[in-house]
Amino acid sequence: MTTTSPSINYAARHLRFGLCSLLVFLCLGLTLEILHAFKAAIYLDVSNATRRLMWTLAHAHGALLGLIHIATALVFQVWPDFAILYRNNISVCLISASVILPGGFFLGGFSFYGGDPGVGIALAPIGALCLILAVFRLASAKVNTTDRRKQP
Repeated sequence: MTTTSPSINYAARHLRFGLCSLLVFLCLGLTLEILHAFKAAIYLDVSNATRRLMWTLAHAHGALLGLIHIATALVFQVWPDFAILYRNNISVCLISASVILPGGFFLGGFSFYGGDPGVGIALAPIGALCLILAVFRLASAKVNTTDRRKQP
């Protein structure tokens, strides 16, 4: 079992990471919209449908994972004892998933072969496993809801 270091503020870490990743992936979405608006061949040609799908998946997964980080930060702030033994594991897995999963989709769209994504797509299942582990740890954690105030 892992223990939580008292010097690490996991709520602040996930709030900061979530907001930064949300900014990055919203900018990616804006870039994709600009490519669409200017009818860029690198993005809209029929031969580049795989690229368009992979980059759209990278944008969507990255933005959603940013929101998951913000929700995790809120949970860690509201319930200080929630998943206390697994916070480091949850944090590492969630941050890894947020980099690897959308990164795999994005890299898969750079080079593709006959409609199949490039080798970067092999990272996506690894990122998905990291996300599943983090969510499993969060879902299986017990919430200590006892009132800590002294009863008269």
